[in-house]
Amino acid sequence: MAEAARRIPPLEGRSFEGQGIALLPAPPASRLSLRAPESSRPALSKALGLDLPAKPKSTAANGARAALWLGPDEWLVTDETGADLPSVCATVTALHSAVDISHRNVGILVSGARAEDVLNAGCPQDLSLARFPVGAASRTVLGKVEIVLWRTGAEAFRVECWRSFSDYVFSLLEAAAREN
Repeated sequence: MAEAARRIPPLEGRSFEGQGIALLPAPPASRLSLRAPESSRPALSKALGLDLPAKPKSTAANGARAALWLGPDEWLVTDETGADLPSVCATVTALHSAVDISHRNVGILVSGARAEDVLNAGCPQDLSLARFPVGAASRTVLGKVEIVLWRTGAEAFRVECWRSFSDYVFSLLEAAAREN
């Protein structure tokens, strides 16, 4: 009997560690593109087990699950346990759209004292702690690619990009990290 083919993650085996900087592929996660009007937010928050953020650049987390505000009616929901997020949202009768984008996106972890500088080599956004504090998230660009950027710690970020752009994004970050 033939073995089932194993899907190879796009950044498998890639990593970089240098003075004050580390780049790693993020662990696998479930991802959901969620759209809903304000009136549906309470029911969806209850089902997901966290309060969907209502302010620009804000996030909410409960354990391995997080929701990132991307717009007045849009969130990126991630779950590192691999939960079936569309099924969770299917229990909600309030108006919403929940699309599984788990295989479309790839996460890259950028950490260390030089994380802001490395990201700013391709991202025009002010990433200082005063302007982009821990927990902040936004849709922005890195080089020529649209990304979602989430500050997970004082010196730690998570970059979410489309799978097809992940090699470009990782290579851009690695080139910036190699510069001293």
